[in-house]
Amino acid sequence: MTAAGLKSTPGGPLRGTVRAPGDKSISHRSMILGALASGTTTVEGLLEGADVLATAQAMRSFGARVEQEGPGRWRIEGQGGFVEPSDVVDCGNAGTGVRLIMGAAAGFPLCVTFTGDGSLRGRPMGRVLDPLARMGATWLGRDKGRLPLTLKGGNLRGLSYKLPMASAQVKSAVLLAGLHAEGGVEVIEPEATRDHTERMLRAFGAEVIVEDKTHGGKVVRHIRLPAGQKLAGTHVAVPGDPSSAAFPLVAGLIVPGSEVTVEGVMLNVLRTGLFTTLQEMGADLTISNVRESSGEQVGDITARHSPGMKGVVVPPERAPAMIDEYPILAVAAAFAEGSTVMRGIGEMRVKESDRIALTAAGLKACGVTVEEEPEGMTVIGTARGNHPVRGGGLVHTHGDHRIAMSHLILGMAAQQPVEIDEPGMIATSFPGFADMMRGLGGDLVEA
Repeated sequence: MTAAGLKSTPGGPLRGTVRAPGDKSISHRSMILGALASGTTTVEGLLEGADVLATAQAMRSFGARVEQEGPGRWRIEGQGGFVEPSDVVDCGNAGTGVRLIMGAAAGFPLCVTFTGDGSLRGRPMGRVLDPLARMGATWLGRDKGRLPLTLKGGNLRGLSYKLPMASAQVKSAVLLAGLHAEGGVEVIEPEATRDHTERMLRAFGAEVIVEDKTHGGKVVRHIRLPAGQKLAGTHVAVPGDPSSAAFPLVAGLIVPGSEVTVEGVMLNVLRTGLFTTLQEMGADLTISNVRESSGEQVGDITARHSPGMKGVVVPPERAPAMIDEYPILAVAAAFAEGSTVMRGIGEMRVKESDRIALTAAGLKACGVTVEEEPEGMTVIGTARGNHPVRGGGLVHTHGDHRIAMSHLILGMAAQQPVEIDEPGMIATSFPGFADMMRGLGGDLVEA
């Protein structure tokens, strides 16, 4: 795609079967753990988006040999640790990548400077840097730990750290640092977050102890990584990304006459909150052919046009299982009857952008009523009385790929086309998005 905008136009039904891109979370982790391990790691189904490719290049900077052997197939020769990079490490737009790499790098006696694109440089890293500093790492950066930032690691102390917010990135950074901390580490989770790091550490040979304990009548998860862990290369089969599958599936729900199947989608219960919510709204969403792949459940999901969806109150405790999917849920909610209430999602304000503000602004530009709150938003669906979503807006994405894709999906079912201003960044998480949607029957053209 060029620097021009991209426009989606309402058209006929969407039909077909597609495969979701490889899961971004697992793709990042396969690169990082493969580089930390001794020996060879092979990966199939890797998401070859800009974010993951930036992580791959970063691993080369830290001394690993990283090579592509074919579409989605990669080989990583790890050296059992990181060496000091000879230059600045540029993580592009990869927030997950840079936060996890900081944790991994903190365990080694090296000094490294991280930077990224304009969006990443605007995102605070303090939530990761705080526990790393408690373990003994030091850093020098801009206000609130914004990039560019220089980190000095090595000689880390063990730590028992209670997460102040539900964040798999912070948990993962502490666990990766703990691989080389004296005494190991423990992370205490008041709310369970995606557990890919724990699963993958085990796949690479680490001992990870997970216990659920009751504190004050509430179940709290304790994740412990004992000292002296060594990782060995392994094979990773990357399942389809549920966050990416959400876009064609929601399109299937809101475009009249549609039936769309996405194959091989990860069904980890800590990632499927969106699908649960859509089913609660009355969406015709079915899951079949459930199987296991590299320690994760996967299945095929079919979405059929669902004009009878109704608004719901999304439980705040579900947020960690769908934090990236609220923008596309908001689009589905625009086509439902009544209000869909989303609270406990303040984490969205520190993603690639302030996703609450941008989701609300984009929907309002397309004629949808949205009530924004500091930690949430309510979308007033237009389905009552069969009033369609107007569309017709120009959506300013501020470099956020999920805002871009969500509003392009909206445009496929609205009365008038919807245009986004910056389509190029979609490649960070979903290369081939436009081609996939066109293949299903969607009308996407340069604006």
